[in-house]
Amino acid sequence: MSAADWLSLFAHYLLLSLLSIGGAITTAPDMHRYLVDEQHWLTDPQFSASVAIAQAAPGPNVLFVALMGWNVGLNAGGYLTAALGVLLALSGILLPSTTLTYFAAQWGHRNRDLRGVRAFKQGMAPIVIALLVATGWVLATGATYNLHDWPLWALTAASAVIVWRTRIHLLWLLGAGALLGWFGLV
Repeated sequence: MSAADWLSLFAHYLLLSLLSIGGAITTAPDMHRYLVDEQHWLTDPQFSASVAIAQAAPGPNVLFVALMGWNVGLNAGGYLTAALGVLLALSGILLPSTTLTYFAAQWGHRNRDLRGVRAFKQGMAPIVIALLVATGWVLATGATYNLHDWPLWALTAASAVIVWRTRIHLLWLLGAGALLGWFGLV
């Protein structure tokens, strides 16, 4: 990768940082578009595995950004470039949003009784939900939208309803899905 490519990666994560309302995971669809579809720096399985591994690991949810940067750098050369990828991706996603959040939180706390501040907080909820649904869609479908996988879609819908309407812990559903996959049912 050239210096312009590294700068492009950093700049893209700077922009995504300002869109990461609800956390960095909400920008995963655009990361997929940029890293997999446009630049071809990652494959679809590398992208999905990066998100899955980082989300399963203990620690902050933003770890998947570091793993994406690591994989981009590893694909570009070796361990040194992988470390550069981590540094650029993480600093790009963290710097703008952290700075903006710090100053906005101070201002919002000072002006918490203003009607506009209360309206802004209430208006952000649907945006965060929509971004999370888009992320779930990209992770569930990858690059293909195959309707022949109807058992998988049925399992996904059933799991969503169960999580929504009952108090069954999500890990039980993940375990059930893993068993169904192991037996080849989904």
